[in-house]
Amino acid sequence: MDNFDSCVSFHIANGAFLGRLIRLDNVVNTILDKHHYPKQVSAVVAESTALAALLSSTLKYQGLFTLQTKSNGPVPMVVVDVTSEGKIRACANYDEDKIIKAQELRKTVGEIEPAPHFMGEGILAFTVDQGPETELYQGIVDLQGKDLSECAMRYFKQSEQIETYLQLYLKAPENENDHWKSAGVLLQKVPTVGGKENTNEEDANEAWNQAVIFMQSLQENEIFDAHLSSSEILHRLYHADNLQINQTKEYYFGCRCQREKLLNTLHTMKPEEIEEMCENNKITATCHFCGTTYSFDKGELIAQ
Repeated sequence: MDNFDSCVSFHIANGAFLGRLIRLDNVVNTILDKHHYPKQVSAVVAESTALAALLSSTLKYQGLFTLQTKSNGPVPMVVVDVTSEGKIRACANYDEDKIIKAQELRKTVGEIEPAPHFMGEGILAFTVDQGPETELYQGIVDLQGKDLSECAMRYFKQSEQIETYLQLYLKAPENENDHWKSAGVLLQKVPTVGGKENTNEEDANEAWNQAVIFMQSLQENEIFDAHLSSSEILHRLYHADNLQINQTKEYYFGCRCQREKLLNTLHTMKPEEIEEMCENNKITATCHFCGTTYSFDKGELIAQ
């Protein structure tokens, strides 16, 4: 859809606050179509994908942004990659029996619950990898909060110390022909030079609180309305706050797996390790992200 799979950046309040509005459709459904997850796991992946794209959009980087969770719940790991060119891929590990048991205990069988209910206790990590010649950046926060939005805001409060508000949205298919949709909005105070505010603190706080209240008024039926562009949604919220829409970035599914990369990795292994992995003189490997299966003959891997 023309109004989805993109992120719009904007400023309000004469540039005092910056924001992002992201809406995903085809990207999320392409990812989920490759995995056929249970409904609850699809919800976790779809929402995590929106969060990863939203957070990566606030950074200037050339390379790879990765969101990853590690936890002790029925969905113990989620990984979402977002390249600086806008390619997104995602996958998750899950235990369906544990999901069913957890929902039976909560009497929520079949319902879509907030992602942390399925993730359990653990961490949410953000990594920026710009290549071997640069330093790897990583931020980590505990998975605490009633939803993923709260988990991410805890990171900004603890680590970045930038006043941040964000909200994630999720829409599950209601019938066979419907799509999954996920979205997110983010608002941040722009750091001022020397830490000095251009206006007095009371006025700045009032302006911030009002901007957050307007953002909280954004309803699911609006953000997922295919007839509304992102610009129209933002004008509804902030037309009286000197709204400036800066740019739009497009997103699409893209996997980085390659046969050559895997072959090079296998070439680093010892002959006895190769022998142990072979079945009928072949090694097969399937990409966790896109489901592509690669097959290698033993003769390719061990010198005769």
